[in-house]
Amino acid sequence: MNWIAGGAAAAVLLPVLAIGAGMPFWVACIVSLAAGGGLVTAFSPRKPFERLDASGAARGRIEFARELLTDAEPLAVRLEVAVSSIGTPEVADRVRHLARVSREIFAGVEDDPLRVDLVRRFLTYYLPRAAELAEAYALLEKGGMRDLVRITTTAELIDRLDVAFTQYARNLQSADLGNLDIELKLLKSSLDDDLGPPQQLGAPSGPGKGGA
Repeated sequence: MNWIAGGAAAAVLLPVLAIGAGMPFWVACIVSLAAGGGLVTAFSPRKPFERLDASGAARGRIEFARELLTDAEPLAVRLEVAVSSIGTPEVADRVRHLARVSREIFAGVEDDPLRVDLVRRFLTYYLPRAAELAEAYALLEKGGMRDLVRITTTAELIDRLDVAFTQYARNLQSADLGNLDIELKLLKSSLDDDLGPPQQLGAPSGPGKGGA
């Protein structure tokens, strides 16, 4: 679609500039190609971590995280689509929550791809199973002969997956808080070196600070 949009824009812009605006043909060609190329770039699919400097030892981890997220993206879409096919409101809400938590985990990995090991099992095992179960539940509901045992079992597994999804999201959040704790300790140490410990702040100074 990005190439089609860019080519169409260049094709429309060229006669407008050359004929309508009276611009020299070669100049109109350059401007049209530049505009079309800009649209091609603007509408190109975005890759995860494309703004990160993937160099050195981190490159392999970032590439690994990118591959996992690329494979996981369609699974989150399947969850989102399955919501509209599920007739039981409680189960539909649960599947909707699974999809939302998945997006939150994706965002967490994109913020720091080096944490991908914290959610590798989520991305490669639990998320695919969740998509399969959500679609299976929708099919069971629409079956001519409703299999209540399978429907109940599938709903219970979706509930348990929701707990697992939430736990993985918390693990990523805990990693953020762990980094915050380290930053706070470093900041406190630096302030203590420059200003002294907190109890010394505001202490009287000068020759008479000890009293008469």
